[in-house]
Amino acid sequence: MTGGNLSVATPGKGGTEGAAVMKDNHKAAAAGAPRSRYAELKQMLEERRREIQAEVQGKMRGVREEGTWGGKLNEVLDAVESAEADIQEELEFALIQMKSETLNKINDALIRLEQGDYGNCFECGEEIAEKRLRALPFAVRCKDCEEAREVAEQRERQMAARRGSSSLFFDM
Repeated sequence: MTGGNLSVATPGKGGTEGAAVMKDNHKAAAAGAPRSRYAELKQMLEERRREIQAEVQGKMRGVREEGTWGGKLNEVLDAVESAEADIQEELEFALIQMKSETLNKINDALIRLEQGDYGNCFECGEEIAEKRLRALPFAVRCKDCEEAREVAEQRERQMAARRGSSSLFFDM
């Protein structure tokens, strides 16, 4: 290892000191693995952030260049064209908003990475699978905990819907 401080057990030392040195050596070697993972995760998050920022900036530029109604500032639009243009604008705005929210989540993930909390599940504390982090770099839960949360939310929505539909009959 370059730059690492590796201690070597000396023959004249007691058995417990030698074991402690070996334990420290193991910690030093293990510390190298998280650093490389840290660097890899940081690079992945920063690349994703750059991609999304470029997309958002491109969309914002496109909206500014086109102006309102898809670039038809000087044209008279009938009701259908106007409605279509409004829907298109709303879709563009929704996409920009979603990308901005994703950027915020990536920035939060970078902060967690700097604090040493990134990559660990908020619920169980276990390490989130690298495959999941690559697909969803701002994931805060492991697959199992996320599925459990989604099932619980779905159950809650069903219960709320049942309560809401049963209250319709009590109003009569």
